[in-house]
Parts: sequence; C-alpha cells; structure tokens
Amino acid sequence: MHLLQVIIYGIVQGITELFPISSVGHAVILPYLFHWTQFSDSKVFLPFVVMLHLGTGLALLIYFLPEWIRLIASLFIRDRREERKTLLLIVVATIPAAILGKLFEHKLQALFPSALSAAIFLIINGLILFWADAMRRRRRRTSGIADMSYGRSFLIGVVQAFALIPGFSRSGITMTAGLGSGLSYDEAARFSFLLATPVILGAGILEVPKMLHDHNHQMLHYGLLGGLFAGVLALLSTAFLMRYFQSSEVRALRPFGWYCIVVGIVVAVMSMANLHF
Repeated sequence: MHLLQVIIYGIVQGITELFPISSVGHAVILPYLFHWTQFSDSKVFLPFVVMLHLGTGLALLIYFLPEWIRLIASLFIRDRREERKTLLLIVVATIPAAILGKLFEHKLQALFPSALSAAIFLIINGLILFWADAMRRRRRRTSGIADMSYGRSFLIGVVQAFALIPGFSRSGITMTAGLGSGLSYDEAARFSFLLATPVILGAGILEVPKMLHDHNHQMLHYGLLGGLFAGVLALLSTAFLMRYFQSSEVRALRPFGWYCIVVGIVVAVMSMANLHF
C-alpha cells in the first residue's frame, strides 16, 4: 500500500462517515474504481477501515466533548433530568447496534469485495434519504431528543446496524429514524453523531489489537496515519453539517440522496461492464 493511498482513504473516510453517503460503501468502491483490489481483498483491509473510523470517532468526541461532559455529569446532578434522559437514550440505542454488529460481523465481511453490491445499496440509501425528507414534512415535531421514548431510541439503534452493510450510511439511516420520531434535522443529526461516537470508538479499539497480534506494524502505522487525516476531515465535516442542518428546514437530505443515486448507478454500470479508471 502506498502513502498516497493511505491519505486518500483517510480523506474520503473523514468526509463520507458524517455525510449521509456511506463511508463503508466508499471504502469498497474506491479500490474497485482505481484497481487497488490487491489491498482491499486482503485480511487487513477491514481492520484498516475500522481504524480510519477510529479517527472519525475521536473527531466526534472532540467536537461534542462539552456535551459529553454535561451528559455524564448529569448522572451526579439531581436537576439535570433532560441530559440524563438523553444519555440513557444513547445507551439504549447503542446496545442493539453493538450486539447485531458482533453477531453478523463475519457475514457482512463477505460483502466487502463487491463494488456492485455496494453500489446497489448506495442507490437504496439515496432513496431512503428522499423518503426521509418526505416523511419529515408530514411528521409532527417533538420538543427535543429527551422527549423521545426509549422504544424509539432502541429502534434507532437497531436500524443503525444496517450501516455495517457497505452502501448504507450510518448517519443517513439514524437521521431517517430520528426524523421519523419527530426530531428536526439538526436534532436528528446531533443524536446521530452522539450515538455514533461510542459505536465507532468501540469498534476501532477492538480492531487495533488484531493488527498487533498479527505483528503487522506497517499496517498499524498506515491505519494511524489514515485515521489522523480522517479525524481532521471529520472534525471539519461535523462543524459544517451541524450548521447546515440547523439552517435547513426542508429537503435537507435531498442533495445527498441525489449523490448516492448518481454515484451508485455509475459504479454499478462500471462494475457490470468491468470498467476501471
């Protein structure tokens, strides 16, 4: 693997993880388009991708650190009921995502070499984003995240597990579920990003020992470097998206939906025709 490839992977991961356009799908499509399949077909590819996610998870933690401090402090302060409820909602939503991810980890790994399947799921992801925009206009808004039920939060955690499939976006599918619960765009994005933090960091921490166990120190260094680039871009992406969703009242997900559909169709056609750049 070349240094330039590591940097490109890191930049793409940092942008696509928070934008609702599937970072895992892009991690599968990218090596196909540029014929980097020698690396993407290897056993170190998935741990490398997860380490890139670790960089984005750290970026989310940094961006939302003041809020995480308030949420955790609410456990020890009696009059912080809203923050305590939000923290419990995050915990409830994290449980099914962690369990389902562990149960289907090996089955989902089989989808990684397929650019065609990633392209198809990317198209489906785009259609889901269009549906989320349409649903947002019909739903009555709740007052905030803390007004959600624990059942709704658990459901968001369940649908988050679909993001393990290349082409489905974690932020996109959890935002869709949040909008379906009556949240505004910015509230749905905020809950999605808060929920992603423990899941991404947990998965990343679990993968680092695998590289150490295989004595693949070069890939560990590449993963750390790629994670650094991913983290910087993810921090910028988070700041941009939070402002974007705060200022958007209608059809905020539609541009990302068009992107997913167009890219998915192009990659699917190229895959079936066995074309590369």
